Amino acid sequence: MSHLIESVTVEIDAPAAFVWAVLLDYPNYPQWNPYTSAVSTTLAVDSPIDLTLPKPDGTPGTWVSREYIRVVDPPRLLRYDTGDTFPGLLGTRDQVITPLGSARCSYHTFETFTGKYADAIYAAQRDYVKNGFDAVAHALRERVQSLARR
Repeated sequence: MSHLIESVTVEIDAPAAFVWAVLLDYPNYPQWNPYTSAVSTTLAVDSPIDLTLPKPDGTPGTWVSREYIRVVDPPRLLRYDTGDTFPGLLGTRDQVITPLGSARCSYHTFETFTGKYADAIYAAQRDYVKNGFDAVAHALRERVQSLARR
C-alpha cells in the first residue's frame, strides 16, 4: 500500500535559486522553521540527513529522524528517504521548487509512505505530517520574502 501526504503549494516572489538557498540554510532553521528545528547533513547522495522534529504526540521535546539523501537537483528538487531505518516502512520526502518566471517560484513538499506498515503510519501520522509540511511551506515563503526585503 502507498500513501501520499502533500503540503499546500505556496507561490513565492523570489527566484528559485534564492528559495533553494534559504531552504538549504540549515543553521538558520531555528529562526523560521516551525517543524524542523535542526538538520545535520553533508547533502551528499546516500549520506544521512538527521532531522530534529517535534514529538508527534504533541508532548514537549523533539526526536531525530535519520533519513538518507537521494537526489539533490538545485534549485528544483531535494529528495530523501528513511532507507532501512524502519523495517516494513519507507518514507520518501520530496521538496520541490518550481520556477514561475525569473523572479517567482512555487514550493511544495510531499511524502510517500510505502511498505507493510504504511497504512498504520499514515493513519497515525497523517495530520502531524500534513500540518508540519503546511507550516514549513508558509514559513519558507515568509522567510524568503523577509530576506528579500532587506
